Amino acid sequence: MAEGASKQLGRGLVQVFTGDGKGKTSAALGVVLRALGHGLRVYLVFFMKGDYPYGEGKILSQLPNIEVASFGERGSFTDPNNVKPEERKQAKQALAAARQAMLSGKYELVVLDEVNVAVFCRLVSVDEVIRLIEDKPPDVELILTGRNADSKLVKAADLVTEMVKIKHPYNEGVAARRGIDY
Repeated sequence: MAEGASKQLGRGLVQVFTGDGKGKTSAALGVVLRALGHGLRVYLVFFMKGDYPYGEGKILSQLPNIEVASFGERGSFTDPNNVKPEERKQAKQALAAARQAMLSGKYELVVLDEVNVAVFCRLVSVDEVIRLIEDKPPDVELILTGRNADSKLVKAADLVTEMVKIKHPYNEGVAARRGIDY
């Protein structure tokens, strides 16, 4: 743990960024940058994103005091009605990695990006994520992102922000843009 970082953080909370609007991962990454700027150590785990070349993963892995892990199949979108065994295996590995990091004493901030979608698609159970929250050490901050946050996760969180889509260029045929959207 960075010297004084635990004292800086005080009580670790559970934050959820959810909703159909853009900005859930971006909000979590904003907290990550703020934490790093204050010397906190961060573990960021991407669920369901595989080794897709997201810009944030590239740059964050070059910064000190952060470990980035990514799980999932590249270029594959999970169909909640037809979950593949490999998708479930990858999500369970991501959750196990997050748990290990959270309990290791090495990190003040642990981010589970897209875990809400993993729960929604039944890749991991909501009860497994609730147990993670219940086992959270008092000096660790947890952030859970992804649309369709389960009501149990919303209830267990200290802070919940819902991103609401008002308008999105995707609906006008504008594809995701490298460097801006991924």
